[in-house]
Amino acid sequence: MPEPPEPLERPEPLAPLDAGSEHGAVYQDLVRHPGARAEEVAARTGRDTAAVRAALAELAAQDHVVPADPTARTWEAQPPIRVVETLLARDLLRHAAARQAGADLERFYRSARREAGRYEGLEVVEGGPRFIAAVKHMHRTARNQVRIIDVPPYYGTPADNIELEELQRGRMAAGVAYRTLYYESAFDDPVTAPIMTRVIEAGEQARTLADLPLKLLIGDDQLAVAALPGEDPADLSVLLVRPSSLLRALSNVFESLWKLAVPASASGTGTHLDARDRQILTLMASGATDEAIARRLDLGRRTVVRRVSALQQALGATTRFQAGVQAARRGWL
Repeated sequence: MPEPPEPLERPEPLAPLDAGSEHGAVYQDLVRHPGARAEEVAARTGRDTAAVRAALAELAAQDHVVPADPTARTWEAQPPIRVVETLLARDLLRHAAARQAGADLERFYRSARREAGRYEGLEVVEGGPRFIAAVKHMHRTARNQVRIIDVPPYYGTPADNIELEELQRGRMAAGVAYRTLYYESAFDDPVTAPIMTRVIEAGEQARTLADLPLKLLIGDDQLAVAALPGEDPADLSVLLVRPSSLLRALSNVFESLWKLAVPASASGTGTHLDARDRQILTLMASGATDEAIARRLDLGRRTVVRRVSALQQALGATTRFQAGVQAARRGWL
């Protein structure tokens, strides 16, 4: 049997948008002070001039800043939305790596299925009813956490869906943590969206990602249930994986995809934005403070704080620059 794939590398931080990083401090100072010299940036940010020059050179190499004069004595920041788009393009490369990980894992699954009689910790069962039974068992027996990759097709009846939702809500009330990766258009699915919204409101952590490779549930570190549909949707093979190298590989794949995914909130992705909120999001993405946004847009600070909080909640974002990136991904900017 081949070796299971390694977990994907952690995505690099969004340095130009992260005010806590060297590159972020330099970039965001230039957003506020166009045409500045390295010495001026260093003085305002409290950094060494040589370090600022090095950061400027690296930012320029990535086309995040450009010289404002032929001698490169003064510098300009590229528009924040352009920087966001550049970073999102790099994110597409990470998504491609995720798809490749899924393809590698699929080959591993098929090999495991062929060798099921010789591979300790693996059981193969057939059919949708067996899959639903295994999922219900996992909900009932998990003690710490359940991790789910939720993608079509679905194999349960409406009654099964009701029971599974009730099971999950009961287990979350008992203290079991749930993290679910949904396919990118889940909020637009008339069947999935209402259930998704209710369980998020009940405490589920949810994220969305395009091109999820398989339907998967992992209960604690004790059992994984993976659905492998055949060419005929009715032809379903179900892998029951107990503690083993395969279970560790499945866990690694989930965690890698989780890092790439966009947090989801119960409000979904259809929130309407007016022109003012788009301006606020763009400034948030550049790292502007509430005070700076208020001055730039001639608003009261309390108004900005209130609208920033509402936007972050709608986006399911935990940081200001993450809100800007997610807004760009969803086409809000």
